[in-house]
Amino acid sequence: MLRRPEGATVAQIAEATGWAPHTVRGFFAGLKKRQGIEVSVLERVRQVGPNKEGAKGSFTIYHIAG
Repeated sequence: MLRRPEGATVAQIAEATGWAPHTVRGFFAGLKKRQGIEVSVLERVRQVGPNKEGAKGSFTIYHIAG
């Protein structure tokens, strides 16, 4: 999923693997630390509600070269 041209979000990877979102982010860190593979950010989408109550619906699209 991370090698697709459009990349993938943490939510997409979590759904496909059955992992929790924090586990997916830990996997990204482990790729860089143990394998030397860096996960880059293609796009950050920030969505803030009309009352500026938070960023529900915000997401980041990740990608690895290759």
